[in-house]
Amino acid sequence: MAQQDSTAPETAEQLDAALPDFDWAQLPPSFRRSTFDAPSGALAAIQLGDPAGQPVVLVPGATGSKEDFALMMPLLAAAGYNTISFDLAGQYESAAAGPENLTPAQRNYSYELFTDDVLAVLRDAVAKAGAPAHVVGYSFAGTVAGLACARNPGLFASLALLGCPPLSGQSLRGISRIGPLTGLAGGRAGAALMIWGIKANVIPVPPGRLRFVRERFRLTRRQSVRDIVGLMQRSPDLTRDLARLELPKLVAVGEHDLWPTHLHAAFAASTGAALAVYRSGHSPCETSPHQLSEDLLELFARA
Repeated sequence: MAQQDSTAPETAEQLDAALPDFDWAQLPPSFRRSTFDAPSGALAAIQLGDPAGQPVVLVPGATGSKEDFALMMPLLAAAGYNTISFDLAGQYESAAAGPENLTPAQRNYSYELFTDDVLAVLRDAVAKAGAPAHVVGYSFAGTVAGLACARNPGLFASLALLGCPPLSGQSLRGISRIGPLTGLAGGRAGAALMIWGIKANVIPVPPGRLRFVRERFRLTRRQSVRDIVGLMQRSPDLTRDLARLELPKLVAVGEHDLWPTHLHAAFAASTGAALAVYRSGHSPCETSPHQLSEDLLELFARA
């Protein structure tokens, strides 16, 4: 029997399996913090990598934040990219951004609000770099990134949808086990259930991660979560618009995602995207960052 080479580099899967717990609220000093003036208000942002490098814009989802990509950004920055992430309007340190800041003022968070914010961030990043951006949209933000790409594909070098709702209309209906019940709850009840599940650690995460996700709810505006849940109950159909775009696309999911893998596979096929599945849940950016970053770098290389 051949002996295993102890000097061989660890695989991405091995590196992910060995990830330690840490304090997600305390980013290394190499991360640069800033505020971006978007149509909905001030968005808290972080940046890592060569400012002259091609931008990679990573957009977190509902109840999430820019820190969700803290493990991926160093890997992508090491490859020469300028990584940028920001909190969605109403979320965590962007809590003050909202529909009341629009002209004219609006009452609710909407797909248009989130899409306009993403496009504003992309226009700024692309103008500074002189090159289109690679964009990663996580969960609800995958839908937003898809809408932004359909509206202005010239800003995009590639598009990756991470755990993006794979169904149009009442997209929550496809969630494993509880999907049929989600149509009975409105945005307020759905948001309350979502927040309770995260705080109660129903899907277990390490202690350092749990402290952070609980703490950031102190800032996240409940209205934004309620409105987002309502928006996910009337998700737009992205398949036709994305299918006709020739840029490289990736649908990336954990095998234990909220939605079954076969729905994500069908969504990927309908949009002409590649499919990557990891041994994780809804958050491969946290649990499989090395594997996901490897696949993203391959996607970027095809652009």
